[in-house]
Amino acid sequence: MDKIDLKIIELLQKNARYPLKHIAEEVFLTTPAVSARIEKLEQAGVITGYSAHVDPLKLGYNIKAFINLEMSPKQKPEFYPFIAGCPNVLECNCVTGKYSMLIKVAYHTTIELDTFIGELQKYGNTETQIVFSTAVEHRGLDVSSEIDCK
Repeated sequence: MDKIDLKIIELLQKNARYPLKHIAEEVFLTTPAVSARIEKLEQAGVITGYSAHVDPLKLGYNIKAFINLEMSPKQKPEFYPFIAGCPNVLECNCVTGKYSMLIKVAYHTTIELDTFIGELQKYGNTETQIVFSTAVEHRGLDVSSEIDCK
């Protein structure tokens, strides 16, 4: 990857719906050249998909929480399919420390969250933090620092 690829990634992270013409103007290439670079980035697995950012509150998801789960590594083969099938799980990470899993969820009510936590507890102990506010929303990687380092 070169500086142009990194700039394309930066632009697509800001707005994946930018027209190719706009991206081409930003990186001083032709539209077909930008299209070819994006395709190569997709085939290499650098770009893994495109999505829309939505406001969970406007969809009625009033509760965002992080759940720490303490479980045995032997349970992973059973746990991973279970957690992958939970639609309210936004993210699940295997982490270091006392708790082996950090799970980000969104629910309409605390009752729904409580029910889910009850299901999780068959895998081990949990500790939950309910989010009051978010100072920094989910954002893309800062690849501009990669541009400056080359």
